[in-house]
Amino acid sequence: MDLRLIKLWSLLAVALMLTLSANTAFAQTTDDDDDDTTTVAAGIFVDAQGVLKMRRALDPTGQLMRRRVQQAASVLPPELNRPSKLRKVSLNRLEKAVAEAVAKGGGIPDEMKNLAGLNEIQYVFYYPDTKDIVIAGTAEGYVRDLNGVNVGTYSGKATLQLDDLVVALRAFAPYSKGTNDVGVSIDPTQEGLAKLNQVIASIPQTSVRPGDTQAIVSAMKNALGLQVVSVRGVSPNTHFARVMVEADYRMKLIGIGLEQPPVNIPSYVEKARPGSIASNAMQRWYFVPNYDCVKVSEDGLAMELMGEGVKLIGASEMVTMQGGRQQTNAVDRSSYMFTSTFTKKYGELAEREAVFAQLRDLIDMLIAAAYIQEQDYYQESGFDLGVFADEDSFPVENLAAPETVETAVNAIWKGNRLLTPIGGGVEIRAKEALTPENVQKDEKGELAETQKDINLDNLAAGQWWWD
Repeated sequence: MDLRLIKLWSLLAVALMLTLSANTAFAQTTDDDDDDTTTVAAGIFVDAQGVLKMRRALDPTGQLMRRRVQQAASVLPPELNRPSKLRKVSLNRLEKAVAEAVAKGGGIPDEMKNLAGLNEIQYVFYYPDTKDIVIAGTAEGYVRDLNGVNVGTYSGKATLQLDDLVVALRAFAPYSKGTNDVGVSIDPTQEGLAKLNQVIASIPQTSVRPGDTQAIVSAMKNALGLQVVSVRGVSPNTHFARVMVEADYRMKLIGIGLEQPPVNIPSYVEKARPGSIASNAMQRWYFVPNYDCVKVSEDGLAMELMGEGVKLIGASEMVTMQGGRQQTNAVDRSSYMFTSTFTKKYGELAEREAVFAQLRDLIDMLIAAAYIQEQDYYQESGFDLGVFADEDSFPVENLAAPETVETAVNAIWKGNRLLTPIGGGVEIRAKEALTPENVQKDEKGELAETQKDINLDNLAAGQWWWD
């Protein structure tokens, strides 16, 4: 881009954001109460014209959700509904119970779909005597919230989903090398970036007035055109993939100031300063695991996941006149402030916005699955995933895959630089969390003691979870 143009542009800054297009389906939920029946989209949806929008259920007093919680508590078994500091789920026994349900043809019970109310994976244990592979963490009763997400009846935390766990287990299935990279990327095409540069170069050599902003924004949006959604490592037709795409989308909305988060995370555009970035640079933001989050017992029979496990990082790229992208070593302070604050506030945000808790859960599931494979628990236990490995018996690839996105624009006047924070995604390399430099040793033996204190001797026939 001709830097002389930038000098002529007084106080124009444009933040470009990628949003999902017509190939994204949406889930619905219906409230059964006669006087407040509602149908709402689960986070993201596409309207009749193929344009993505956010639809958030309105419940200003919280009364609708309280009624849902009360109804759920009245039908859930008390032992399932009560909060548990450490609920355990045997993957072997769960698979057997699911296989029996599939064979009977009556559908899979909700308590299996919701993993007995687990809202985190804190531990993975293996018991050589019984051959059980066990995941454990906090749990409680569950209810579908007004936006279609299953959450805890007490804490409101997102509830782990069996479908997502199965996707993670398949990514690190028995007798496979495992998936090196799971993630999503939403990117403009090279053609779109080249057209964007042409539009910018065609702007008359006169000062830009505030009244010109919308015309410039529309021209840029049309030039960029549709973007491409790429899902790696898992099927794009899964709920697992949908969560990654939505979390990435919502994060960028927050970053460019189009969504106000429920916690104090100043947006990138709030912090951007005049002249803080080159005129043809892109800011790219990625969710990645916090890889130093694993503790392992000396005998390898127990693993603990610690901390939030999610970081947001930034990277800068320069856009060439031909639409190519080149990585740079530039550090943008505004971008750093946004990503570091987002990371610091992630736990608080996840408690208020379920999709970010779901993303954290996906990362935990992948690391747990990678650990199970690395420790060869499958061979030791003789567990080959059974129906979990069979898409015909246990289908999880049943959602429309997001394939393209279109550009949404937020325009503000600040400084004399054109800011384009586009691109990014989610990148999960679960095996990196298990490398020697990232794993913490259980030097005090506390993790091993926790594993030994769990007794499987008194489990009834068909029982797959317990407190």
